[in-house]
Amino acid sequence: MKIRSIFYHLKQGFKNIYRNRLFSLASIATITACVFLFGVFYSIMMNFEYMVKKAENEVCVTVFFDEGLSDTEIKKLGDTISNRVEVSSVHYTSAEEAWNNFKSEYFAAYPDLAEGFKDNPLINSASYEVYLSDAGMQGTLVTYLENLDGVRQVNRSEATASGLSSAAKLVGYVAIAVIIILLAVSIFLITNTIVIGITVRKEEISIMKFIGATDAFVNAPFFVEGIAIGIIGAIIPIVIFRYMYQNVIAYVLNKFSILNNILAFLPVSEVFRILTPVAIALGIGIGALGSFFAVRKHANV
Repeated sequence: MKIRSIFYHLKQGFKNIYRNRLFSLASIATITACVFLFGVFYSIMMNFEYMVKKAENEVCVTVFFDEGLSDTEIKKLGDTISNRVEVSSVHYTSAEEAWNNFKSEYFAAYPDLAEGFKDNPLINSASYEVYLSDAGMQGTLVTYLENLDGVRQVNRSEATASGLSSAAKLVGYVAIAVIIILLAVSIFLITNTIVIGITVRKEEISIMKFIGATDAFVNAPFFVEGIAIGIIGAIIPIVIFRYMYQNVIAYVLNKFSILNNILAFLPVSEVFRILTPVAIALGIGIGALGSFFAVRKHANV
């Protein structure tokens, strides 16, 4: 394709947008709403997933051993536990370490009271802290550990990421439904916008085809129009949402500082590294589809 032809298609495409500016604005507004909601749901799901992973890293099961178990048997038990698919890591806490941790937590203000204990009262409190690779598999792991030889007691963690996982799935289902509806409306509006442009230029298109213009040459400006509308409709919400995301996260963390240890948000760069190209591709796809449907049905004159 010649450079002159490319500039001609671009010029005609943008001229169509201006000529049908009310319908073009309606199409851009709908795509903006679609991409904006896509960005909102995407960032929510990404942050939920991030929080779930963070929670899973903190979920652990504590395993206490039978009295009289030798160091060799304890190490063998730890190796057996480490090989489980549900386990990401295992940390051994000796009886001495358990007592020192207890003293630093409960006798920090009264160290003399701790000195009153001649022997370690937690002599049988050596344990393994077993961290899970998937919090949803905690029940399976606990059942296995409770039936393992040498294990006296298993304490499961009260913290679990199952609630966050369920919430993330719910958000995902709602997001898919809303975005599909908005995608359909966006494609419908772009199709109608381009159909109007085809109708206005019907006589011109007939003359061009009469003197030998190919279908590709005639249809190209309408694809430029649809794709341009899609790109504009994708860039606007990304810019707005990036600004909003930064400010909302900063507001939540400053206003509700007590939640800083509970809530964990992905940085802006991490979210928009994927969201920006996906949103632009979504806009281009919507524009191209709308152009395709319009041209296929109405450009044969």
